[in-house]
This record gives sequence, C-alpha cells and structure tokens, in this order.
Amino acid sequence: MIVELITEATASGARQQTACDAMGLDPRTVQRWRMSKASTDLRSGPKTRPRNALSEHERADLLKIANSPKYRSKSPKQIVPLLADEGIYLASESTFYRILHAEGQVKHRERSRAPEHRHRPAEYTATGPNQVWTWDITYLKTTVKGVFYYLYMALDVWSRKIVGFEVHAEESSSYAAQFAAAACCVEGVEQGSLVLHADNGSPMKGATMLAKLQELGVAASFSRPSVSNDNPFSESLFRTAKYRPEYPTKPFDSLEAAKAWAASFVNWYNNEHLHSEIRFVTPESRHVGEDTEILQARAAVYRKARERNPDRWSAGVRDWTPVATVTLNPKPKLEVRISA
Repeated sequence: MIVELITEATASGARQQTACDAMGLDPRTVQRWRMSKASTDLRSGPKTRPRNALSEHERADLLKIANSPKYRSKSPKQIVPLLADEGIYLASESTFYRILHAEGQVKHRERSRAPEHRHRPAEYTATGPNQVWTWDITYLKTTVKGVFYYLYMALDVWSRKIVGFEVHAEESSSYAAQFAAAACCVEGVEQGSLVLHADNGSPMKGATMLAKLQELGVAASFSRPSVSNDNPFSESLFRTAKYRPEYPTKPFDSLEAAKAWAASFVNWYNNEHLHSEIRFVTPESRHVGEDTEILQARAAVYRKARERNPDRWSAGVRDWTPVATVTLNPKPKLEVRISA
C-alpha cells in the first residue's frame, strides 16, 4: 500500500524524494521494495527498547549541554572531544546527532542572522548596439608594491565593442560617474534605451554613480555579491586584455604609460580583433552594421568553393548568418523529464 501511495504522489507531480520523506523512507528503500514487488510497509522496527539506550535523565543532560552557551555553536563532532578533554563522556557523536535530529536541532542552536536569498540578476537581451552594456574595473600593477592603477572599461554586449575606457589612480564613484557619462555621450545613447550592468563594487553602487545614471536615463543592473559569473562579458574582456602578448611583462611606471597601453589595446580589440562570438568580425564593424555585408560575402565565397568541389563537402557550408540576439544572464533552461 505504501509503495502505491508514493507512486500515486509522483504520478501527480510530486518529487519522489519529497514523497519518501513524508513516509519516512529512503528512495532506495522504495526502489528495492518495487523490485521485490512488495506493496506493504516492510519495515519491522525494533521490537524492544535497546538495553544500552540513554535514559530520559541522560537524554535531558545531553540536550542541556548541547544547548549551553559553551557548546551551542559547535557540532557534535566538536562537542564530544571537548567533553572528553574535561573527563566527561555522555554519548557518541552519532547519538548526539540522533537526539538533536529528533528534537529538530540539527542546525545552529544559537541566534544567528537568517540566511540571505540572493536572486539571479534579471535577464537582458540585446538585438542591436547600445541596448545592454556591462562594465567593470580591473587592477594594473605599478612599480610600487601595493599601489595600482585602475582600468575602467565598458563593453557593448551585442557588438562586443569597448564603448568606453579610462585609467585612474584610484577607484571612486565620482570617476565611475564621469566615465559612464563620457561613454554615453560618445555613443549618443538616448534616455531610457540602455541597461548598464556591473558587479557590486562600491564605485558601481556609490550614490554619485547612481545619481548620474538616473540623470542619464540609464537603468542600473547588478550582479549578486561575490558571483563573477553574473558579469561574464567584462570578466572575459579583462582576461583577453591581460593575456595579450602586448600586455607589459613589467609593472607600469606611470599613469601615462598605463593609459597608452589601454588605448592601444582598445584600438586593437575594436578594430582588428575578429571576435569568435560574433562570427569572426571586428566589434567595430558589427557595432556600425558592416558585419552583415562582410558575412554575406564570406557565405558567397563558401558556396562557390562548394560548387567547384562538391565532393569535398560532406554537409552544407558554414553558417555565416549574423548573430541576431545576445543575452546577458539568461535564465536557466528548465530540464523536462518524461517518465515512462
């Protein structure tokens, strides 16, 4: 009967783990019962109370000690050795765990801050330039140990063009606001047309920066704290920058030297670099709409090559269709399981 109830619950949409938990069973136990074609509850349970079981008084003492100020922040694996150091042995770690579990205390037994539930940032899809940007700041080493220059860079998600960069001797919300305003001015960004995504650094969320974004009509988006994957485009950009052969092997000896290198990198990245995620065209050509003609010409070359030597082509020509949309922080795809 109990197996039939679990089967009915899962057929109605419940997870098997949840249904088994409600019955106090392990899913593997249910699987074993199904293989033996048992329909009843095969658990026999103990017939008598174990002779070595803790008495009610010993159980109460165990709980009292586990919840005392000295031990309430510690696990049984810590409590038992510490008690032994004082010449006391109440029970094994497993007994501690079993009794605490029965009392619903296998958790922090002291007041603590409630766990934070940080939701994924919103999904943004770009279908053209200047709709979704990401930006970040990275360190540039100087000749003085512990002192850095800071490279501010913003990237257009759709075209992968670096739409703005600056190098400063410090991180600040004021510099960030200045940087964002300059990039929007150069690109001619209209009010209400742009989302600017960043991580949770203080320059990104400073009052000066947020006020400037509001003034510019730019929507601010932020990563979860300490989750670099929420800002993958900027992380990838900085990795490309620092692994280029032209990246200096020695620290920068002046702010001017850092600015000169940054300007050289941005020029290469925007105008020479064939980006793999946008069909190997330059970010600048995609940003201004020249990529369509370039990719059409490539496709024509491939078609002609296939027509000349069809035996060398086992399938169609390479896809040179321009990438239509690019999504920042796409929602996870739901896995659809079809049960037999």
